[in-house]
Amino acid sequence: MSTIRQMSGLLIFFVMLAVPFGLPAAGPADTPSIQKDIEQRLLEQDSGIHGSDIPTRPELLEVYQAHEFSPFWTDPNRLKELLELVRHAVDHGLLPADYNVSLLQQVLREPMAGIPGQIDAGTDILLTESLLRYAEHRRFGKTQASHPGPHISIDIESAQRRVPAADMETMLDSASLADFIQAIAPMGPVYRQLLASLRRYRDIADRGGWPTVPEGPALRPGDDDARVTIIRQRLAASGHIDVNHDLDSTLFDPALEEAVKAFQSRHQLEQDGIVGEQTTAAMNVPVEHRIDQLRLSLERLRWVNQEAADTLLMVNVAGFSAFFYREGVPVWDTRVMVGRDYRQTPVIRSDIGYLEFNPFWTIPPIILRHDTLPVIKRNPGYLAANNIHVIDHKGEFVDPSSVDWKAYSTGIPFTLRQDPGPGNPLGAVKFVFPNRHSVFLHDTPHRELFLNHVRDFSSGCIRVEDPLRLAELVLNDPVKYNRPALESIVASGETRRVPLSPKVPIAIVYLTAGISADGQTHFYRDIYGRDRRVLDALNEPVMLQTPRR
Repeated sequence: MSTIRQMSGLLIFFVMLAVPFGLPAAGPADTPSIQKDIEQRLLEQDSGIHGSDIPTRPELLEVYQAHEFSPFWTDPNRLKELLELVRHAVDHGLLPADYNVSLLQQVLREPMAGIPGQIDAGTDILLTESLLRYAEHRRFGKTQASHPGPHISIDIESAQRRVPAADMETMLDSASLADFIQAIAPMGPVYRQLLASLRRYRDIADRGGWPTVPEGPALRPGDDDARVTIIRQRLAASGHIDVNHDLDSTLFDPALEEAVKAFQSRHQLEQDGIVGEQTTAAMNVPVEHRIDQLRLSLERLRWVNQEAADTLLMVNVAGFSAFFYREGVPVWDTRVMVGRDYRQTPVIRSDIGYLEFNPFWTIPPIILRHDTLPVIKRNPGYLAANNIHVIDHKGEFVDPSSVDWKAYSTGIPFTLRQDPGPGNPLGAVKFVFPNRHSVFLHDTPHRELFLNHVRDFSSGCIRVEDPLRLAELVLNDPVKYNRPALESIVASGETRRVPLSPKVPIAIVYLTAGISADGQTHFYRDIYGRDRRVLDALNEPVMLQTPRR
């Protein structure tokens, strides 16, 4: 998506900024000459503004047209607010340099900067562009979901990229720029907790980070080793052990064992209390890398319109977990399985429309081509043994023995559909929401796989450990759809679709730094190798282009 198209969604917000700005009455700055200068600079496509071209010139032209080309930045208090706003962009993992912070500082250093008329037309335009860009980045993210690659995608239609009327009223009544940004970029519970984690890890970095644990044989409870002292200091630096404990002790005591288990739990490791190769490697990840993971998670939440809905199902693909929120509070969490590396689960923001109990499974083309068809060729009786029917384009059943399966290599002119039952890979229920990837949540007959710490086993869809509990939550009708009632529906064996009203928002995200149900910060492996590309885009400076000569 071009920069211009990205900015257009916020145009209406910025046009209204003149209302909450509390601008003073017309004075020296509101002269026809300055108005004409602003208009001329925005209309002349080949003219630069302070030596640079403005990529959002069309949007700014509309903004200033609505304001009769009068300057916005005539109130020194508003300049200070904007400077304060962009200075604190780092709190959200963003770069202050992207919003002309140096220009703002220069303007405020000028002796006459507080007097209307002392800011020239070009500077006024750049400051307006700075706020417009900052608002866009806080609202939709700096990198945009489609920028980092094909596996990072989101259904734009379901992202609700408009500000509701209530938020518009909040904006118009705002007494400050910070209130305005807050109105158009609401923060959900996970986002707020990640902000706090980012501050805490930045504080750790400011104090020098944490010590490096030397490599060596695995350390177990009861061991007495000089490396234990460094492990104690390492865990104290990140808050996994009380700094008031004896950090100089070389004995691996029970208290340290519990601290190691807590660290392992928060870093996707087996909780055995042993400091082996993997635990040592996780302890030695620099604090700067953890900060980058937190910045990435904040950005990715902005992609999906954050997660500010009161009721929400959030799936963290990298964390192999799902959380259900009611009134903004996590009320339930569960383990999930996600797609293999070559069939990655995408990022999606949508709404669950219905549940289907005892579902049929229509084998998707990619699974049919790569998995099912080779099995059928080796074992023609596979279809009958697994209650899979062959259906032609007319919807009629076809005898599998009448098909020359070896004649097909990339696809077949039939649909393969498996009956509900114990062998059906969708299990007892599936949760369906519109998305272009044909991804949904569902049960699975292979529950033993949930015991694994890394659970990338699926073909892109998401398998839920306790789907009936999730069904209770999304249906939210304890009288009609309690657990015994749902078990009775499943036991009937009959396929039954239950629509949701209202629909339940779902956000499928990829957070390598996340928040557990108990509010603890967890770090996960980048199983799909997505972080580097997104981080590069997030760190890439927003540069205004030099105008063509």
